[in-house]
Amino acid sequence: MRKITVFGTLALVVMFSLVAAQQYSSENRGEEIRGRSHDRAIEMNGNMMVAHGRQVFRYDTFGDEDFWGGALKLHQAIEGTKFGGVGPGVSPRTALAVGLKVDADALPGDLISQIRAGKVNLDDPATTLALLRLNSVLGVKGFFNEDGSLKSVGIQCALCHSTVDNSFAPGIGHRLDGWANRDLNVGAIVALAPDLSGPANLLHTDQATVRQVLTSWGPGRFDAALFLDGKAFRPDGKPAATLIPPAFGLAGVNLHTWTGWGSATHWNALVANLEMHGKGTFYDPRLANASQFPIAAEAGFNNVRSSEDLITDKLPDLHVYQLAIPAPAPPANTFNHEAAQRGQEVFKGRAQCSTCHVPPLFTEPGWNMHTAQEMGIDDFQSNRAPDHAYRTAPLKGLWTHTSGGFYHDGRFATLRDVVEHYDTQFHLGLSDQEKADLIEYLKSL
Repeated sequence: MRKITVFGTLALVVMFSLVAAQQYSSENRGEEIRGRSHDRAIEMNGNMMVAHGRQVFRYDTFGDEDFWGGALKLHQAIEGTKFGGVGPGVSPRTALAVGLKVDADALPGDLISQIRAGKVNLDDPATTLALLRLNSVLGVKGFFNEDGSLKSVGIQCALCHSTVDNSFAPGIGHRLDGWANRDLNVGAIVALAPDLSGPANLLHTDQATVRQVLTSWGPGRFDAALFLDGKAFRPDGKPAATLIPPAFGLAGVNLHTWTGWGSATHWNALVANLEMHGKGTFYDPRLANASQFPIAAEAGFNNVRSSEDLITDKLPDLHVYQLAIPAPAPPANTFNHEAAQRGQEVFKGRAQCSTCHVPPLFTEPGWNMHTAQEMGIDDFQSNRAPDHAYRTAPLKGLWTHTSGGFYHDGRFATLRDVVEHYDTQFHLGLSDQEKADLIEYLKSL
């Protein structure tokens, strides 16, 4: 009897253990299923954010057509007197000359055939209007009346931060989002606007002076701080505009733009509201500092509240899309591979570059800012930003934006000039061979 009791007890224990194990396994499976479902939700959300962010980046004007067309009347300069505007109009040849790009994927096959056959007049503004109707001009959107005439024009993020691969013709090809358009002459384009009274009034000057400032910028440059502090020129008389930076390879990078300011989404909000003149909400109490930002403080740019917000709900997806854009790898034939391998050792060792340009971010993880004194340059541009410092620029994809020079203002024409500067600044004593190898490595990033 005792034996039976013992065996019975063991049987009960085993039975309860099996039941408990089955219940535990079922719970785990439920958690795993829920976990997989949540993972799928994350993936789906991420994919949707990237897809929508791409649309925003490429095509959204945030309602800024009320400024570029409604206030500045830039569309009138584009269409010309022949189509009810002013002046000669902007032909495709002129548009390409000032750095505007055309998305070949937006062109119908018959038009591509006609262009290849030389049957399209690239000197006629009518062709530009046709390209705008196709939504094929990167960063520019035309708004048309029912009779086909141009009613207004707006700009998009892609205007400055996209280019094309020139696969069809120079300035015409597949989109390259995130690349800095160093061909784009923003100032020359804006200077075409018939009515610059708004910017002139903001800066307390006349339209002729505004046009003089705009035309001084040159290709690949833009002065985002002009309408904040009113400083159009450096103390040495050179334009205060800075080079357009790339918008790729930003994942993991803390502060953005040459002089910091804030995260990518902060700068997106600032640009969409204050530079593109879209309709939204923007808050940065630092711009209320009248001693540093007299124009912004007077205009109330520290606290912008549009009655209709067309920006804020798009910032998250725009942010995710930008962070998803990888820095492009250089073509294999654009650098010496053996020299680049040697240069990597110089980068990490004798040159001390990796102290600030920490791989694989190639900027500092954290507060990636330095004073002008640390960098051995002047503080003019850094003093136009809240932190009075310069960002350690990420180096990946450096090969895509060599046009116009290096640093925020292109002061160093070549990579050799940059290396020589730091060799002197930090007393490195690099040999000519080490310098040459280091340059090849920078070209390989």
